[in-house]
Amino acid sequence: MSDTAVEYTFPRYLSAKRTVDDRALNHAVWQTLARLVAGQQATTRNRLEVLEIGAGIGTMVERVLAWKLFAGPQNAVTYTAIDRETSNVEVARRTLHGVADWMELRLDAADVFEFVERPEAQGQYDLLIAHAFLDLVDMSRVLPKLKRLLRPGGVFYFTINFDGVTTIQPELDPLLDARIEFAYHQTMDERVTDGYPSGDSRSGRHLFGHLREAGFHILAAGSSDWVVHPVAGAYLADEAYFLHFIVHTLHGALATHPALEGRQFEDWIGERHAQIDRSDLVYIAHQIDFCGTVE
Repeated sequence: MSDTAVEYTFPRYLSAKRTVDDRALNHAVWQTLARLVAGQQATTRNRLEVLEIGAGIGTMVERVLAWKLFAGPQNAVTYTAIDRETSNVEVARRTLHGVADWMELRLDAADVFEFVERPEAQGQYDLLIAHAFLDLVDMSRVLPKLKRLLRPGGVFYFTINFDGVTTIQPELDPLLDARIEFAYHQTMDERVTDGYPSGDSRSGRHLFGHLREAGFHILAAGSSDWVVHPVAGAYLADEAYFLHFIVHTLHGALATHPALEGRQFEDWIGERHAQIDRSDLVYIAHQIDFCGTVE
């Protein structure tokens, strides 16, 4: 398969990585989250108010239900999920229709930077979720605004924050492989969206400091690495598509990079797609999950 042999869509990528994320999410961090949420539900007389930003097609909504994060129906939940891409929200509406009769689900095609400025959102939420999102924004700018959305004692769950390691095996050319990894991470560090920095290739480790400075108290943190490899000669679920999308993303980010010779890089991309088709490729990305509270 090549970059021209398949239609790449972000909603399908989000769906394909569901099983990858399920394996990756740190269980100790999740258990801390579950304990904190149970404490909230035991003490509040009101509906538990949850906000997820950058919610994509709603896979985290499905996950928290499948993994029984919330008690119900006696402790009802209002779950607001926002994403700036209307196409993602439309998929979520179709997928999540009627997911839980005791949970009110609100899906909103909204930009997080506009949403955080809404007066009615300030201090409104008991739980804030950001999944595979914070490594795409200027954390020092965004985190203080996110904190203001939480009520005193509110809980945060920030997951799959990339932290500077991309590994693709088997090696093709060790020097070229390393040069491509370095250049790819450099594009994250230099990315600008709407005039603001929008990336950090080591966001995971940097979040320890950024969260503390913004007033978030970390109660649990741990690695949430993506590890994708063939099992019995094939990839699980739709994970071959996930891998093709990752290679396609690398290609798009680096096709004109001055440090890479064009023909050599195109051959490298082609061979990586071929390795996936042969179920030979192994992909690892290092990430970190966080959970805690605010005062």
